Amino acid sequence: MSSNPVAETVASLMPRAKAELTELVAFKSVADFDQFPKTESEGAARWIADALTAEGFQDVALLDTPDGTQSVYGYLPGPEGAKTVLLYAHYDVQPPLDEAAWTTPPFELTERDGRWYGRGAADCKGGVIMHLLALRALKANGGIPVHVKVIAEGSEEMGTGGLERYAEAHPELLEADTIVIGDAGNFRVGLPTVTSTLRGMTLVRVQVDTLAGNLHSGQFGGAAPDALAALIRVLDSLRAEDGSTTVDGLSGDASWEGLQYDEEQFRKDAKVLDGVELIGSGTVADRIWARPAVTVLGIDCPPVVGATPSVQASARALVSLRVPPGMDAVEATKLLQAHLETHTPWGARVSTEQIGQGQPFRADTTSPAYQAMADAMAVAYPGQEMQYAGQGGSIPLCNTLAALYPRAEILLIGLSEPEAQIHAVNESVSPEELERLSVAEALFLRNYAAS
Repeated sequence: MSSNPVAETVASLMPRAKAELTELVAFKSVADFDQFPKTESEGAARWIADALTAEGFQDVALLDTPDGTQSVYGYLPGPEGAKTVLLYAHYDVQPPLDEAAWTTPPFELTERDGRWYGRGAADCKGGVIMHLLALRALKANGGIPVHVKVIAEGSEEMGTGGLERYAEAHPELLEADTIVIGDAGNFRVGLPTVTSTLRGMTLVRVQVDTLAGNLHSGQFGGAAPDALAALIRVLDSLRAEDGSTTVDGLSGDASWEGLQYDEEQFRKDAKVLDGVELIGSGTVADRIWARPAVTVLGIDCPPVVGATPSVQASARALVSLRVPPGMDAVEATKLLQAHLETHTPWGARVSTEQIGQGQPFRADTTSPAYQAMADAMAVAYPGQEMQYAGQGGSIPLCNTLAALYPRAEILLIGLSEPEAQIHAVNESVSPEELERLSVAEALFLRNYAAS
């Protein structure tokens, strides 16, 4: 990184950043209170509120959102007449999955091979630290030239829409000229990237019932309709032979124009086992950024250990459908539910329930804020030009903010590059990326103020 005062300040702050991220990662802030204590999320929220207060933020508040979680808000006034920038991150995290599969404990930040490991290190507690680093660097080098609002969401991973509903009810709260969403990531380590599109998402729970109760498979198997077998058949109907998503009435042939994803690099990033084929058709970028994708997230059925020789009377699954820009998530949900109901065999009783939904997003990359970010990234990443990529993941709040503030410019950056393995075991963050992106965000705020 070329020498400049902002970069030097951020570099000097990295030990503090590691210590703070260690404290934040230690909170088991999974916004599923059937699995994790609500006090863990509340503790993380208070930590962020205290950090904002210490930086001089005003109106710091823990916002009780309609889904039962808290978002943290703060406002830091800048010079009179300055533009307003909203900085977003979320402090809730995905469950750690199989804790025994982690090399080191998921809620203890651990340095290994030049990376910091821990649940939420990249997605998205690291984003909170990135915002703090950028603001501290500017304060130490002439001051912050814009009004800053910070919002840290408490339920982004659950898709339950608490902050979205709160923002709709209090539209003045998050109003800004530009919004920086710190929950995306570079295409790969060292390649500065803004995310220009996001797939939306819908979550549907499907239940199949065939019998009044389980039956002995020796006595009744072969004629008694098996609910688990019926569920497996309906789930299989969601994919073509090559693995492409096939939901009746849903188009799946769009193409991605822009940065392409080399297939061999994708196999490496995704850790695909030798000899196992990728699924779908078209380019990798088509498949993960421009087309719908269905995933069976879980099935309720007897585990192998302890299973009895029974015909199952009932079975259910949770199905995720990623929805690309250009599709309406509400309509896609209806099509998915209709498909599940239509393809359930043997006249089995089937019910579907939508439990989460978010619309896809497409940014306006021609706005002045994008030029300000490109110039900032050119300094933070010498010799690299800012790239535009899509992201398969969903940030439902983006569309809410775009609808509430149609004149606001929205940029997506962040720490979730492929090596970070977000949502998987052994999630990690590159401290070099944290440092460079913090420099880029600080310089962006300075560039944007002058634009």
